Amino acid sequence: MNESVTTIAEMFYAAVEHDLPDALAFKKDGRYIPISSQELNASVERLALAMYDRGLRPGCNVALLAENSPEWAITDYACAISGLPTATIYATLIASQAAFILNNSKSRWVFCSDQAQLDKVLEHWPNLPNLELAVLIEGQVPDAKGRTILSWSQLMEEGQAQEARRPLVQQWGKERQPDDLLTLIYTSGTTADPKGAMLSHGNIVSNVHASLKVLPVHARDRCLSFLPLTHIFERMAGHYVMLHIGASIYYAESVGAVPENLLEVRPTVLCSVPRIYEKIFAKVMDGVAGSGWPKHQLFHWAYLVGQQAVPFLYEGQKPKGWLGLRFALARALVFSKIKARTGGQIRFAVSGGAPLMPKVMEFFWAIGLPILEGYGLTETSPVITANRMGMVGPGTVGHALYDTWEGKPFLKIAEDGEILCHGPNVMLGYWDNEAATREAIDADGYFHTGDIGEFDSRGRLKITDRKKELIITSGGKKIAPQPIENELKTDKYVSQAVLIGDKRNFISALIVPNFDSLERWAGYKHLHYANRRELVEQPIVMAKLMTRVEKVNATLSSYERIKKIVIVPDEITVENGGLTPSLKIKRRVINHMYDGLIEGLYEVHKGESEAH
Repeated sequence: MNESVTTIAEMFYAAVEHDLPDALAFKKDGRYIPISSQELNASVERLALAMYDRGLRPGCNVALLAENSPEWAITDYACAISGLPTATIYATLIASQAAFILNNSKSRWVFCSDQAQLDKVLEHWPNLPNLELAVLIEGQVPDAKGRTILSWSQLMEEGQAQEARRPLVQQWGKERQPDDLLTLIYTSGTTADPKGAMLSHGNIVSNVHASLKVLPVHARDRCLSFLPLTHIFERMAGHYVMLHIGASIYYAESVGAVPENLLEVRPTVLCSVPRIYEKIFAKVMDGVAGSGWPKHQLFHWAYLVGQQAVPFLYEGQKPKGWLGLRFALARALVFSKIKARTGGQIRFAVSGGAPLMPKVMEFFWAIGLPILEGYGLTETSPVITANRMGMVGPGTVGHALYDTWEGKPFLKIAEDGEILCHGPNVMLGYWDNEAATREAIDADGYFHTGDIGEFDSRGRLKITDRKKELIITSGGKKIAPQPIENELKTDKYVSQAVLIGDKRNFISALIVPNFDSLERWAGYKHLHYANRRELVEQPIVMAKLMTRVEKVNATLSSYERIKKIVIVPDEITVENGGLTPSLKIKRRVINHMYDGLIEGLYEVHKGESEAH
């Protein structure tokens, strides 16, 4: 690891010296096709030359509206070397949302993965005064009168025609400075228009260096990339970290294809948000529930042994004696088979973007797939804290990356419990929004995260909730929804849960069932239904789910307890607007989506006083 590099441009040229045969790989026609370090270098330099010849100069903004692909990475590196800040746009956004970012960022060019993404641009192009040109990565360039649209292949041919000038690009890279703007990453906008966090070369590079002191990733590791590269977590950890250390990056075909791609790629490192781990956990548990008595009993024996062994693993120790023997047997008979479904080679995984349930984390550690959970935000490049091997605390997000920075604590807790960060990873500010910048970064240089947290006795950070997401009942009781929602989701009958009750006189919850488990139970009960909507509307199903909720209620204070639930048949997704692209719940949207059902709950209970 070369800590002397201070810009992404320097990092790129140091990284190609690893000379990997498969620096990147993508799937086409049923097989993975590798791209070597030297091929990557050539493509980046050719694209940089082509963009320069078409008039782009340092400081011109370029947008990326595309799914993960080698072309995404090539464009990103070419722009970083050329001094062209990138505005990254989630491919899942609708046309008006994409247009907002294109307009706000004043992007001159936009790279689109396919015709569907280009159509979003074409729909709003008349209202995008700064946009000059679109590049279509896959597909035939359409006839769009008055619009300049190039194919990726044409642009690369233009660059290839200048092969003799390629050394010039490396010279451009040497002109980049740590304080130069690298990228605009727009926050998800759960409550308002998204803001463009301005991240410099130095912001990202400092986070890469600090993260590599924590993460045991090595040269020649292999990573499966499936989170959107627009997401700062994947951009830093699954893109720049892997590039810098000399690990190979294989792109998944889609999130849905991850189980298949894991078996094909057999990665050694995995980066993901908790939702993916939760789905794997739920799938395993559901499979166990549907297995025969012998397999069911064997799994639960192994699971119990694993739970006893995991505390030792968290501390970097091996369980000894009788427990050690039973744990080795449990891994051989049960856990190794589960791990094999992930390709069998993963040494460790990283989780970020949202809280990981301790129960899920414990399961993965038991099967031999340790997860290191971290914490951060787009505005902090992103990592602020991370669990280290041998110092893992379930329910915590680990120690701070630094103790101090420039003579001040790197991390501190404000009087109201908010987590504040001051370090080299803190953004330059919000693009074209000085008021929001002043609100986020105080006079002492501390970024206000909006998260509430505390340190445990060993100095590890524990996130208790979002400052703006606290539910305040009509009686003035403050309730943190995330811990309760996470506990609900540990139940095998619950896939998703959203607490409701702000300005209300009691707490309720919206529940999306785990239909694999629920439909199996319905079969045992001989319930008749034509579809999932009919299933969740049956009183016996409501009673069943409420009994599961009551198990969680038993652990809560009286004012936190869930009195009523709404069961819905459809998963909350990015596509239906209920999740941000980084898979966080949009509470206001959920309340609006299901306002009729929610109001019905509270209308029934008008006049009921708040529980105390």
